[in-house]
Amino acid sequence: MPDTTRPNVLVSAAKLAPEAVAMLEEAGYAVHCTTGYPGEDELLAAIGRHRPVAILHRQGIINGTIMDAAAPELRIVARHGAGIDGIDIPAAKARGLTVTRAAGANSRSVAEHAMALMLFMLKDMPSVVSGMREGLWEKTSRMTRDIDGMTLGLVGYGAIGSKVARYAAAFGMRVLAYDPYLPAGALPGPGERVETLPELLRQAQVLSLHCPLEPETRGLIGAAELALLPQGAVLVHTARGGIVDQDALLAALDSGQVGWAGVDVFAKEPLEADSRFRSHPRVVPTPHLAANTPRGATGMACGAADSIIAVLAGRLPSLEGAVVVPGGMKAGLFPAA
Repeated sequence: MPDTTRPNVLVSAAKLAPEAVAMLEEAGYAVHCTTGYPGEDELLAAIGRHRPVAILHRQGIINGTIMDAAAPELRIVARHGAGIDGIDIPAAKARGLTVTRAAGANSRSVAEHAMALMLFMLKDMPSVVSGMREGLWEKTSRMTRDIDGMTLGLVGYGAIGSKVARYAAAFGMRVLAYDPYLPAGALPGPGERVETLPELLRQAQVLSLHCPLEPETRGLIGAAELALLPQGAVLVHTARGGIVDQDALLAALDSGQVGWAGVDVFAKEPLEADSRFRSHPRVVPTPHLAANTPRGATGMACGAADSIIAVLAGRLPSLEGAVVVPGGMKAGLFPAA
């Protein structure tokens, strides 16, 4: 039965950082979590039990069917993180719902993960470690690469991309960045701005992706784009799965056009057990955990909790850029900005 004494918040995951749970409970909300990675049926059942005023979205898909099932109580969908591709934004707009995200809360964690993948691959660690475990001693027969002096191409120079730029510059890498959404002029941090994606790709010995998944970025990196990279380039992908054509990437790895790919995000998640990304000798796969550090997880959870508390109290969230769809604003929930 739904909690009738307090308004309910439904978390689309098995757990939420205790700090965020405490924030919501202190504000007068009851917090309920689903189990594991919830499908539509589980979300619908949880909505029927709890009648939430807010959904704190971690996993699964929040579509129009879910939103309609939660009506009329549901007023906000708060994303646990920056990416909002798991929320049907047009459906939220049509229903007058507010959608928020915890923008920037996990940027350091994701940037560090991108650098870890990059260093691991540039130093050929997967095959070096494999050789050691097989009894080899390749001290004189194997060469790895110097990172200092290599060219890093960044697609996206927001909260995460700019941190990767700073870390890479500290290693002595030449940093190039393509981001058509930045204001014209010099980059606000380390690196040199490149005006077109092909210009960036032709120079990027390492390509690292840090753009959101939008209609214009879906399939942004396909066969034609991968062919522009220098032979043997390294791809680091910690953004969103749909940005890269996965079949094209596997073909480029098979041909040697791409030397290594470190991939944390996939078009379909969880990744299928028999996916070639799990077994390919030139892929370092991780299960979309770049943001999963204690600080990153807590920051995202508390950012989402703050958005829920603020929106339902008629205020703007604390995090800059948190509001994606101002449904409540249009309905007069918020004072004029």
